[in-house]
Amino acid sequence: MKHMWKRILMVSGALMLALSLAAPAFADEPAQAGPAAAVDAVEDQGEGMTTGMKAIAVALAIGLAAGGGGIGMGLATAKSAEGISRQPEAEGKIRTMMMLGLVFIETAIIYALLVVILIIFVL
Repeated sequence: MKHMWKRILMVSGALMLALSLAAPAFADEPAQAGPAAAVDAVEDQGEGMTTGMKAIAVALAIGLAAGGGGIGMGLATAKSAEGISRQPEAEGKIRTMMMLGLVFIETAIIYALLVVILIIFVL
């Protein structure tokens, strides 16, 4: 019974993903008549493609930065807790170094956010 529910959830998740990826195809405006409309349609299509590529670049950039930063912060915190538990007398130095490392990681994530903002509004 559990196996069947798991399979149903996986299939419904795949369907939801497919429908969410296909949603922009249904958002197209009806075609206009005449050669000027055809030129406008081609220009709009190129602009939409550029916007779509920007969206993909932004999503990848901020996703990788935030994901990598989160993993790095988690590892740094875990290792510092492990170091403090092994040598409680060095707690101050370990905590200071951990905080410094976390600040550098967070700075890299903020730089990625700035690059993403530049991609969105400048390019």
